[in-house]
Amino acid sequence: MLKEETLKVVINGQEVESSFGKTILECARDSGVDIPTLCFDSRVKATAACRLCSVNVKGRRLPVAACAQKMEPGMEITTDSSDLESMRKTILDLVVSENPTGECVRCEEIGPCELHTLTKRYGSKPGRFHGALSGEKSKDTNPFIFRDYSQCILCYRCTSVCGEVEQAHAIVPAGRGFGSRIAAAFDSGLLDSSCTFCGQCIQTCPTGALMDRKMLGQAKASEVTKVKTVCPYCGTGCGLNLHVANNKVIGTTPDWDSPSGEGSLCVKGQFATDFISHKDRLKTPLIRRNGVLTEATWDEAYDLIVEKFTQIKEESGPNAFTFWTSARATTESNYIMQKFARAVIGTNNVDNCSRT
Repeated sequence: MLKEETLKVVINGQEVESSFGKTILECARDSGVDIPTLCFDSRVKATAACRLCSVNVKGRRLPVAACAQKMEPGMEITTDSSDLESMRKTILDLVVSENPTGECVRCEEIGPCELHTLTKRYGSKPGRFHGALSGEKSKDTNPFIFRDYSQCILCYRCTSVCGEVEQAHAIVPAGRGFGSRIAAAFDSGLLDSSCTFCGQCIQTCPTGALMDRKMLGQAKASEVTKVKTVCPYCGTGCGLNLHVANNKVIGTTPDWDSPSGEGSLCVKGQFATDFISHKDRLKTPLIRRNGVLTEATWDEAYDLIVEKFTQIKEESGPNAFTFWTSARATTESNYIMQKFARAVIGTNNVDNCSRT
């Protein structure tokens, strides 16, 4: 007998349809019901570590974690009540009691972090509970990722994304009890690990424990404008949000709506946009005159290229040229290159790096 594709449940008194295999959290969000989370990232398996998403299910004595509980036919779920709100506030009070007080650098310079957005929502403040701080500031000297584990809440989102999504396994949970921490192998730095510096740990971190080192100290979050664009480094076409302050690109974050990258970036897309304002960047063509490279106009540069290409073709024939294209360029760019070789120069000496 075939199982029905959909099931009916009741959420906050409203009957809704859901698909088999979906969790309460997924069903609720599909229905426009907001359930707060801290440890949840839709790309990885639910850990139910923070319990902030706990909801009441009729017939069960204790609240259940909405991120991990699969839907069952006929479930009656309550996502919002005075008891649940009180429990969530207490959870947040416990979380912030293990973090140092003061301004959050993440909120101040990069944008509101998830933890402090939720503490403002529930009115949570440090001081209600007293306990050991969660960690120390890392002395990792890598140039890309700032690691401040005094801000870590052990949600394990970074380790899950690193292992399950990126398959790098550069950082893992280590220690037990009050000694629990996030660490690279043998407590080494990220440069000595299998880290590819994709930056996904930064993007999933809900606190200031992991941040883009290059963006720190550049500007206040209120001064930053985000500009949606496409990464210029290869032909994949990953989406980027350029963070612009004072007419300067200070960093990037992924465009989660991009159909090609879906929020994933490589080290270049995540950290290598500072070339835009680099002092050594070429902004005008250079032509060698009397053995010295000097600035020229674009028209002068194009005229020189035409002159040299014409001279070579007349003296040695079109097959004196060989055109190489790149698999990292766009399809359109590769097409134009071979069209130029065959139709303009008159040679079939065209090849692509992907073939070799």
